[in-house]
Amino acid sequence: MEPRVSIITIAVDDLDLMAGFYRSMGFKRHRINDGVAFFQIGGAIFSLFPKVSAQEDAGIIFGDGPSRIYLAYNTRTEFEVEATLMQAERAGGRIVKPAGRAFWGGWYGYFADPEGNIWEVAHNPDFKIDADGTISLPD
Repeated sequence: MEPRVSIITIAVDDLDLMAGFYRSMGFKRHRINDGVAFFQIGGAIFSLFPKVSAQEDAGIIFGDGPSRIYLAYNTRTEFEVEATLMQAERAGGRIVKPAGRAFWGGWYGYFADPEGNIWEVAHNPDFKIDADGTISLPD
């Protein structure tokens, strides 16, 4: 297996609500619309799939508590952290942790989307972000 992620999928209760939230966050929805919402995010795909369909497809039942997986969005500047958190709140999300100084020296905060999926928003000056959004670990 190559060390990469191709598609990140969130199983959602309300596909239209969640697709609208992510469009408000600047994600551009792909024209494919067969009961799933796809968004190109750099070199990967982000998708929203109705929970009922996802459970049937995977043969599992999802629990009701918060996920132990959260997503992260790294910014190019500290200012963008606060701006992104405010954008999420305006779009219908909830700020979980306001922006502040991280123990590792960066600036970060957290928001939850309308169904409670957690996103970290962080500026880490040691993580280089290319013009196309590719992020790199320091040498």
